[in-house]
Amino acid sequence: MRNLLNFFIKYHVLFLFLVLELLSLTFIIRYNNFHQVKFLNSSNQISGKVYEKAQSVREYFTLRKTNEKLALENALLRQSLQSMLASDIQRSVELNVGENRVKAISAKVINNSVNKQYNYLTLNRGSRHGVKPEMGIICSDGIVGVILNVTENYSTALSVLNGRWSVNAKLKSSNHFGPLRWEGKNPYLVILEEIPYHVKIADNEEVVTSGFSSMFPDGVSIGHVVKVEHREGDSFQKAWVQLSTDFKSLMYVEIIESVSKREQLQLEKLNSDE
Repeated sequence: MRNLLNFFIKYHVLFLFLVLELLSLTFIIRYNNFHQVKFLNSSNQISGKVYEKAQSVREYFTLRKTNEKLALENALLRQSLQSMLASDIQRSVELNVGENRVKAISAKVINNSVNKQYNYLTLNRGSRHGVKPEMGIICSDGIVGVILNVTENYSTALSVLNGRWSVNAKLKSSNHFGPLRWEGKNPYLVILEEIPYHVKIADNEEVVTSGFSSMFPDGVSIGHVVKVEHREGDSFQKAWVQLSTDFKSLMYVEIIESVSKREQLQLEKLNSDE
């Protein structure tokens, strides 16, 4: 106690100065509107940053619990999906893809290749589940391919990574379209061709299906532009597109058919017969 008293006596001038300084600031802020507003704004900003940092710390320490909860939910969803895919019951639902109504059949990829010139997929859904040739295949990330052959319980499909197949695609911002095909080497890159040279293609521009094909509705994601090539003298340019679908980790897909596909095909057949 004596040492504490000696400390206050030794520095009493400093403590007196600090007390008077605090009183002066209090009076200035209390009786001056301008300084009062400035003080409140500053204190709110500081307290906001403190609360933000505190929340970040709390979130960090609860990450493990959050991750465990998400992992449990994912496991339950995966179990439910696998049970559905293992069922012999035909499970076809109607859903909206962009502005289009399509029928969708869930399927599991049971065989897939990505390192060949002509890559195919095998799915555990066949004719008795409602699958037919020339139905489109998509996943949660984007397009996958098109059904080629069908048996009672299985179907094979042309993958996007197949040099024998192309799909009509467009730049989402400008709607300029052209054929899109795989270049045969990188399983993550495809080429969008026949885009007029005067069209400005932005970096990272999204590429989607054009809707001109009855296999895919308009606006299904394909990927984004990573490189543009235009040779001098050519009327067209081509864009290298990074696929949004990762074919190396593809497990579950949706086989789709436009609700109005039959009407569209009948109308187009009339035009071809003329």
